Amino acid sequence: MIGSRRFVSVILPTLALAAAIGIWWLAKWTFRWPSFVVPSPGEVARELWSRRSYFPSQFWTTLLETLEGFGLSVVIGVACAIAIAYSRTLERSIYPLLVALNAVPKLALAPILVLWMGFGAGPKVVMVILICVFPIVLSTATGLKSTPAELDELIRSLSASRFQTFRTVGFPAALPQIFVGLKVGISLAVIGAVIGEFVGATKGLGYVIVASGQNADTTLAFASIVILAVLSVVLFYVLVALERLLVPWAEHQ
Repeated sequence: MIGSRRFVSVILPTLALAAAIGIWWLAKWTFRWPSFVVPSPGEVARELWSRRSYFPSQFWTTLLETLEGFGLSVVIGVACAIAIAYSRTLERSIYPLLVALNAVPKLALAPILVLWMGFGAGPKVVMVILICVFPIVLSTATGLKSTPAELDELIRSLSASRFQTFRTVGFPAALPQIFVGLKVGISLAVIGAVIGEFVGATKGLGYVIVASGQNADTTLAFASIVILAVLSVVLFYVLVALERLLVPWAEHQ
């Protein structure tokens, strides 16, 4: 059983990655794309190695923007979800605003954020919040509203306060659903940081992609994209590990 689970969790993803790289390489040579259009995996790997002293600072810039924005998104999203779940009036007031905000094209907001906040980390962090907060609110509110009725009745029969009910039953029962929103949000957080860097930045992996496109250096752009993909996967599985630690029953459900 343990060997089978290890095969599923390690070997299969490795095989899928190898297959994706193989298809990339095959398409490159089948269609004879020049390197300035689509570089080969080998060329991207050499670019990553040759610029190994350049990428770390760009990586850390994007990572910090992502984590700051995601952390604030969690605080704002969970707070809004609690308000929505426990107040019908607030639900009717806040939900339409959140839906409208989520519908606004975020790329259109990026230049405005730069105009308001300058070229620092601020616009990137705000962009991450704008992209991440909606799925976190939605999943958290859904989880809080899905508390089993028998548990809610039991805790209330013990004369528990509303806060005690939330702390002992509502929030723990909602954790599996909350982590669904967090896992969606963490991938979107990387996208938000990169969108912010596309419009107004002097460093970061998004800035590297824009600069490499202006210089027709497609290999450098692909190398940055590979790093962003790895970053997203790592952050996602950090949350998966945290979920298994804090909500071990969710996997069985």
